Amino acid sequence: MPPPQTTVPKAFNFISGHRKPTPNHRPTLHGGLFTNRQTQNPNQTHHHHHPTPTFTLQNWTPQDPLTTPPPPPQSPSPSHHFFAVAQTLSPIARYITDSFRKHKHWGPQVVADLNKLRRVTPKLVAEVLKVESDPVIASKFFHWAGKQKGYRHDFASYNAFAYCLNRNNRFRAADQVPEMMSMQGKPPTEKQFEILIRMHSDNNRGLRVYYVYEKMLKFGVKPRVFLYNRIMDALVKTGHVDLCMSVYNDFKKGGLVEEGVTFMILIKGLCKAGRVEEAIGLLDRMRKLCKPDVFAYTAMIRILVSEEDLDGCLRVWKEMERDKVQPDVMAYATLVTGLCKGNRVDKGYEFFKQMKEKRYLIDRAVYGSLIEGFVNDGKVGTACELLEDLINSGYRADLVIYNHLIRGLCNAKHASKAHKLFKVTVEEDLKPDFETVNPMLVCYAESRKFDEFSKLLEQMESLGFNVIDDLVKFFSLMVGEKDRVVTALEVFDNLKPKGYCSVSIYNILIGALYESGEVKKALSLFQELKESKMEPDLYTYSNAVLCYVNLGDIHEACSCYNKIKDMSSIMSVDAYVSLVKGLCKIGEIDSAFMLVRECLANVTSGPREFKYFLRIIHTCRSNDADKVMVVINEMVQDGCQPDDVIYCAVISGMCQYGTIEEGRKVFSSMRECKMVTESDLVVYDDLLIDHMKKKTADLVLSGLKFFRLESKLKAKGSNLLPS
Repeated sequence: MPPPQTTVPKAFNFISGHRKPTPNHRPTLHGGLFTNRQTQNPNQTHHHHHPTPTFTLQNWTPQDPLTTPPPPPQSPSPSHHFFAVAQTLSPIARYITDSFRKHKHWGPQVVADLNKLRRVTPKLVAEVLKVESDPVIASKFFHWAGKQKGYRHDFASYNAFAYCLNRNNRFRAADQVPEMMSMQGKPPTEKQFEILIRMHSDNNRGLRVYYVYEKMLKFGVKPRVFLYNRIMDALVKTGHVDLCMSVYNDFKKGGLVEEGVTFMILIKGLCKAGRVEEAIGLLDRMRKLCKPDVFAYTAMIRILVSEEDLDGCLRVWKEMERDKVQPDVMAYATLVTGLCKGNRVDKGYEFFKQMKEKRYLIDRAVYGSLIEGFVNDGKVGTACELLEDLINSGYRADLVIYNHLIRGLCNAKHASKAHKLFKVTVEEDLKPDFETVNPMLVCYAESRKFDEFSKLLEQMESLGFNVIDDLVKFFSLMVGEKDRVVTALEVFDNLKPKGYCSVSIYNILIGALYESGEVKKALSLFQELKESKMEPDLYTYSNAVLCYVNLGDIHEACSCYNKIKDMSSIMSVDAYVSLVKGLCKIGEIDSAFMLVRECLANVTSGPREFKYFLRIIHTCRSNDADKVMVVINEMVQDGCQPDDVIYCAVISGMCQYGTIEEGRKVFSSMRECKMVTESDLVVYDDLLIDHMKKKTADLVLSGLKFFRLESKLKAKGSNLLPS
């Protein structure tokens, strides 16, 4: 029988690992890079991951996700980012970057840390600058390193410094690196300029690219062909075609030979600028070097289509045929789509036939462009033939194509056929929307087929449409044309008994009737809405204010304004302007002044006449008619003609801060400038006197109240004071 084995506990020491922590012992520290120590808490509870349930295909539905979506990634903190970067650095570079991070600013402490090192080499400078995110510290460090005895920066350190400045959005300072290199006895080469050009072109700074190019020539550095291509490409992408052509002239003067890429960059830029003749000339030169392929021609056509230069597209297409280049599907599709969007659908259809003859696989988007073009051109029959051809080709029409066809059929008064297509969209589960049904609703409304209109609404409701919201959109589009306002009213009268009405629809119709001059009908709708179970909202009362002021019933307009105030809302700007003008006409200047201040306090951009209203009142503090006329003349030059609001501003300002004489001088000057008629001058003179009397009476009454003389006057039987 073998003797029992004695188990000797393993002694954990510095070599074999950490000892097991005990509850009464302090936490164990794990050292990291310099300062990123992490604490291991022995009392910390470990979170166990629960196993994810297995996936069963029989229990899965398309609405259920396969897995729980992962939480959004959290952006790492600056310290985490620093240590992630520091792991790739050498120990001395980590020491330098840690010193920068610890002190945060360049100062004696950072210099003292750097002086502890025997020497900082150019390689070490480049390594630090590649990860430094503070351009100020990077610049100070770069210049400090250059002051070391016997030290000279190399190309790698200069390049790293330029990259650091550009990375921290100091690209203008990075452009000065070549001058600094020249001053320090290290003339820049083409590589340094290439770095600057690449940085600017990647950030779409075309003018900075040209600035670096000019500086490159001043230093006597001649770019190679690939760098010329990069410069010209950056200028073309940023829209500086003229500068690009000047660079190309320098290219030719230097005796360099163009590449195919060079020609394509220039041709694209010229096409984008609409200079097709020059682009064709470059094509002729390109043919001597290499024959343009179909990709080059397709790129030219795509650019010209984006610039809506269809004549240029056809010209380039002829050049492609001249070179006997066989166009591919992409070239045809680009040209046909561009012609359809440019209202040249017949020409596009000719190229479509060529595609059919060549048995090309035509994309559904090409069919969609042609159908839309023919519908816009009023040729619905051809569009329907294209739909049949599309289905026979094995495609399934999408909702956009059906929407175009339904619109075309409704424009041609074929509502029944349009409704059949609508049923097709429902059967194919294409989920028709408001764009699908709106043409049919308009067609039924214009032909007074209100029964079909109601049936379509019921069908929409059964399909899950929000009928009230769609009716709001429908009425908004209907009243957009003044000749359809009456039709919209008839439709609404037929829908009200069936419950298809809302406050928003009332607001749309009231506003449309006011715009068309039918103010009484608008107010009748307003009264009808008030008598119904629905509550008028802010927009209803704002429209009612406009209507009442138009009829001269300022009292009712003010009552609507009070309703809006009770709702803790503000009127529309148009309602404010209308009510202020109405109050000014009846001489209620103080109430108008209050509304002007309220409007400007609550509206982001108030009317200009309100702003001049307050400015004129402020200018009246000087009691100088000439200064007031300067403001009024400025207002006229700004395109704002004087009206009742401005006249009342003069009256209010002069009665509050000036005199009647100065107020009369203002109106006399306005009469000389033909801003006010003779009859209006008499009216406003009387209004000026009446308002001054009112202000004087208010001051007397305030004085009596201040000195507590009201009771004495009432005791003597005075009836002048208000009760």
